[in-house]
Amino acid sequence: MSYEELGWFGRLRKISRCGPVSMYRKLLVTWNHLSPSQVAEKVKRFFFYYGINRHKMCTLTPSYHAEGYSPDDNRFDLRQFLYNSKWPRQFRVIDEMVQRQEAAAKDKKEE
Repeated sequence: MSYEELGWFGRLRKISRCGPVSMYRKLLVTWNHLSPSQVAEKVKRFFFYYGINRHKMCTLTPSYHAEGYSPDDNRFDLRQFLYNSKWPRQFRVIDEMVQRQEAAAKDKKEE
């Protein structure tokens, strides 16, 4: 995963308030040079690591970042900080979407 991709993930998560499924939908259109399964893999990897590391943000002091999704004072951060890192429902929905999109692409090629 490149720093540019991490920037996309950070902006979509924090500014656009995207979860795994909505982020997958937006990145599928934006990253049209990648296959749906590649986009899904990157989104699932990002949210897995976000889920297992989110609790650490509650104990860290804020630091300066020159991005729109920079961490601000933690006193007002009321987001959930314990996540199931498997994201079972969201990842299942993404997998179903990938199967539908790849089947549609395969049908389109055969025509």
